[in-house]
Amino acid sequence: MHTPLRSARRPRLLASFAATAFALAALNVQAKGVTDDDIVNDATITTQVVTHGLGTKGQRYSPLDQVNTETVKNLVPVWSFSFGGEKQRGQQSQPLIHDGKMYVTASYSRIFALDATTGQKLWKYEHRLPDGIMPCCDVINRGAALYDDLVIFGTLDAQLVALNKDTGKVVWRQKIEDYKAGYSFTAAPQIVKGMVITGNSGGEFGIVGRVDARDAKTGKLIWSRPTVEGHMGYTYDAEGKPVDNGISGTTNATWPGDLWKTGGAAPWQAAYYDPDVDLIYIGTGNPAPWNSWLRPGDNLYSSSTIAIDPDTGKIVWHYQSTPHDGWDFDGVNEFISFEYNDPATGKLVKAGGKADRNGFFFVNDRTDGKLLNAFPFVNRIDWAKGIDLKTGRPIYDEEKRPGNPFVEGVGEDKKGKVVFNAPSFLGGKNQMPMAFSPKTGYFYVPANEWGMDIWNEPISYKRGAAYLGAGFTIKPLHEDFIGAMRAVDPVSGKIVWEVKNNAPLWGGVMTTGGDLVFYGTPEGYLKAIDAHNGKELWQFQTGSGVIAPPVTWEQDGEQYVAVVSGWGGAVPLWGGDVAKRVNMLEQGGSVWVFKLHKS
Repeated sequence: MHTPLRSARRPRLLASFAATAFALAALNVQAKGVTDDDIVNDATITTQVVTHGLGTKGQRYSPLDQVNTETVKNLVPVWSFSFGGEKQRGQQSQPLIHDGKMYVTASYSRIFALDATTGQKLWKYEHRLPDGIMPCCDVINRGAALYDDLVIFGTLDAQLVALNKDTGKVVWRQKIEDYKAGYSFTAAPQIVKGMVITGNSGGEFGIVGRVDARDAKTGKLIWSRPTVEGHMGYTYDAEGKPVDNGISGTTNATWPGDLWKTGGAAPWQAAYYDPDVDLIYIGTGNPAPWNSWLRPGDNLYSSSTIAIDPDTGKIVWHYQSTPHDGWDFDGVNEFISFEYNDPATGKLVKAGGKADRNGFFFVNDRTDGKLLNAFPFVNRIDWAKGIDLKTGRPIYDEEKRPGNPFVEGVGEDKKGKVVFNAPSFLGGKNQMPMAFSPKTGYFYVPANEWGMDIWNEPISYKRGAAYLGAGFTIKPLHEDFIGAMRAVDPVSGKIVWEVKNNAPLWGGVMTTGGDLVFYGTPEGYLKAIDAHNGKELWQFQTGSGVIAPPVTWEQDGEQYVAVVSGWGGAVPLWGGDVAKRVNMLEQGGSVWVFKLHKS
C-alpha cells in the first residue's frame, strides 16, 4: 500500500528539488555582480550599460543596429516611470542597466531601481539632505556607478553613498567634503580598477578642487589629488591615515599670493578612463574668484584637462584650455578617447577630443597631452583670436577681458568696464556630453550660440559664501536659434552638418551602429537623426525638457532606448535674457523607455 505512494511522491520531490535548484540558479543570476571586465568592456557588451559614457572612454557609441535609419520610424514607448512628488527641477541622470534592472538617479539626491522591461519600481532611496546645501546650478544628479553588488552615487551635501543594488540598503557612506564650506557633488562616479573615482563641485564658493579614489567595496580613501597648484596630494595607509604624495605643481608658480588656498578648479563632471594607456582623464572648473585681476598667472590646474595615473594618484600630464580664465569657461567637459588620423604625419594617434566651454574643440595626444589640433565649433568667439598650435596657448583679445575694477571702477559698486563676449560663460558646450562614432569618425556636439555682458567687481573670500567678483547677463546671438546639434570632423576641423534648435541644447548625445544620433531638447523631444547628414528621422514628446543623455541596450533580442526627462539645470537659473526666452517650458521628472513596435 505504501510503495505506490512513495513512488508517486518521488517525482514530486524531484520536481520540487528541480524547482528549488532553478530558483537558486535564477537568484544567482539575478545577484550577479558587476566585474572589472564588465566595466572595461562596457562599450562592446550590448546587454548592459554599467558606465557613465557607455564605456570608460566615454564615446557614447553603441554598436547596436536593430534600431537604424530604416526602422527607427517604428520606435514606440514601452513604459514611463515618474520620479514622483514635488521634487522635480532639473533631471540630468544617465540610467545604468544590468541584469534586467535599471538604476536611475533623480533630483534632490534620489535613486531608483526599476525593472528594465516593465518599469516596475523595485526600490527607492532618498538621501536625507540637510538645510543649507549650496549647489550652484540646480539640485540635479548625473548618475550612479555599479560595482560588484553595489550601486554608488553622490549627494548634494557632498557625500558618497553605496547601496546594495538588489535591496537598496546602505552598505557604506563616506563624506567627500563639508557642504557648509560650499562643497557639493553632482557627477556620476566612475569605477577604475576597483576604485570609485570622484571629483567635487563648488567652484563658485572658493572650494579647492580635488579628485579622490576610494575602494569601491568599502569607501575607504586610497589617494586624493588636488587640482589647484600648491596643495599636497595624499595616499592613505591601511588605517586610513594620509601619507604625503607630492604637491600638485609648484607653490606660487602660477598662483602668486594666497588665492590658491581658495582656488576653485572643481572637477565637477565624471572622470573617464582609457585602459589602452592606463590613465584617468578629468576636466577642472574655473579658478576662484571669477575676477581674474585678483589672481595673475595661469592658475594651474584650473580650466584644464588632467591625466592621472590610477595607481599612484599623480598627475601625468595636463593641458590648460583657458589659462588665467576670466570668463568662467571652466575646462570640465569630457575628454573622449579616439584614434586620430594625424594629417601632419599620416599616422594613427591615440588621441582625445574635447569641445570646451570656451568655444574651441581640442584634440590632444592622450599619452602625453600634446596639442594636435584646435578649432572653433561655434560661430562666434570674442575672447581669443585663435589657438596657437605651436605653443598650445590661446591668442587673447585683451580688450575682451572684463575691466579691472580696482583701476577703472566707478560709482559705489566700483564695477570695472563691461565687455560683451561670446560664448557666454554657459559655454559653447556645457555639461551635456557629446558622442563619437568610430563608424563616421565624427563627434556629435550639442553646441550653443550665445554671448554675455560681463564685468568684474571687488570680492573677498568668506567661507561658504558665493565667491565671484563678477556680474553678467546672458544674451542670445540669433533670433531663430540658440542650440545646434553639430557633426564635427576632428581632423579637418569642419562642421559637417548642423541641426538648429530654438532653445539651448542642454542634454547629452548618443550615437549607434544603426547610423543614428539620439539627443533631447528642452522643448521635450527625444530625437533621432541620421549620423551622416543630420536628417531628422524620428521624434517623441516626453512632456518636459530633456537635459540628460540617452542610452541603449539589448534585452531578450530586442534593442531598447531610454532617456530621462525633466527641465531645469543652469539655464533657467543663470540664463538672463535666454532664460526669459524659454520660461514657458515645464518641469517634470520621469524616465522613458522605447523599443521597436512589432507589427
